[in-house]
Amino acid sequence: MAATASDTSAVDTDGCVGAPAVTGPEGVIAGSVPSPYRRLRGIRRDLGNRIAGRCPGRAPDGRPGGWGRTGWRLLVSTAVADPDETTSYPDRTVSPPEEAVTFPGARRPDRHRRVTASGIELHVCEWGDASAPPLLLAHGGFDFTGTFDVFAPMLADAGWRVVSWDQRGHGDSDRAALYTWDADVRDAAAVLDTLGSDPLPFIGHSKGGALMLHLANALPHRVSTMVNLDGLPSHQAMSDVSDTERTRLLREQLTGWLDFRRSLVGRQRRPGTIDELAERRGRMNPRMTHDWLRYLVTVGARRDDDGWRWKIDPTMRMGGFGPWRPQWSMLRLPGIGVPFLGVLGLELEVMGWGTTPADVIPNLPPGGRLEALEGVGHFVHIEQPRLVADLVLEHLTAGAPAGGWS
Repeated sequence: MAATASDTSAVDTDGCVGAPAVTGPEGVIAGSVPSPYRRLRGIRRDLGNRIAGRCPGRAPDGRPGGWGRTGWRLLVSTAVADPDETTSYPDRTVSPPEEAVTFPGARRPDRHRRVTASGIELHVCEWGDASAPPLLLAHGGFDFTGTFDVFAPMLADAGWRVVSWDQRGHGDSDRAALYTWDADVRDAAAVLDTLGSDPLPFIGHSKGGALMLHLANALPHRVSTMVNLDGLPSHQAMSDVSDTERTRLLREQLTGWLDFRRSLVGRQRRPGTIDELAERRGRMNPRMTHDWLRYLVTVGARRDDDGWRWKIDPTMRMGGFGPWRPQWSMLRLPGIGVPFLGVLGLELEVMGWGTTPADVIPNLPPGGRLEALEGVGHFVHIEQPRLVADLVLEHLTAGAPAGGWS
């Protein structure tokens, strides 16, 4: 799910977004997480030269300062700048939903647990019998496990132990100081390690589908079969990013990001009701029903004194996966050495990758299969959960090892 403008509109007392006042010559890497703030030592000059100043700091006497030694600020998304991933940011205590909202067929997980990965606590959810054969299910970017509350029970009711997790900075997992593709792969491996040593099915939607492809390439002995749900990007310009080029891109991206965030000041407010937040999400996902979006708010958002907001770390940015390029996943697809099913929604929408069957078919691994669904958008498992679940279960049955799954 993409963060809407209202999802990332934390503003400090300067009128600048996402960072506190700094009273000394040290910069602060900060998103809009209140505390603790991570201080930079020894690299102030390097970062100061690399990043254009877009937001004034404060001098020790409280007056607005510049980037000088008496009072300056570095406003940097932790998603691209902080190499230390071991610090997590606990969320504020929040009120429970103001009303119980249900949705036909939706079922919350049967079990919840925590898994620690590189110092980050991940929220892991499970549907189905704990003794059933496990499968790993990964959500997309800016989503959370609650988006599987209809789809996952269908797999569980067919005899599977469905295991999913909120990725770092998403849902009820910890916020982190590092958001990169490598960190996500390590987190997925940590969850996988809790499921024994036998190979098992990998399933992922959108970014989660690409993530599962990379995990399968990193740990080929742990995957038995794979399903990719509209998670094969192909149309973004691809280039390996050198340090010099990355510096230039960082400056340009931050400039645009900060200008956008500053433009929100004074004209955005947090939704005050479940319906308001559902309506905002609906503008990004017009194919989703309002009833589903209302349900999604109650499982994936929180209410505090400012109103409702999604349980997503606002310091993350769309595409904030470090030097990784999404379409690299397509290039890894031919080397997948296990049965593969791709499910592609053909209705183009803002949240989708824009991938077509012509992009995917030449890259399918030997024996791989692509199901292209007419009249279905990017969220194939939400728009058509029964259809997609049946496709997945058929694929799992066809790819079962001799003697069945264990």
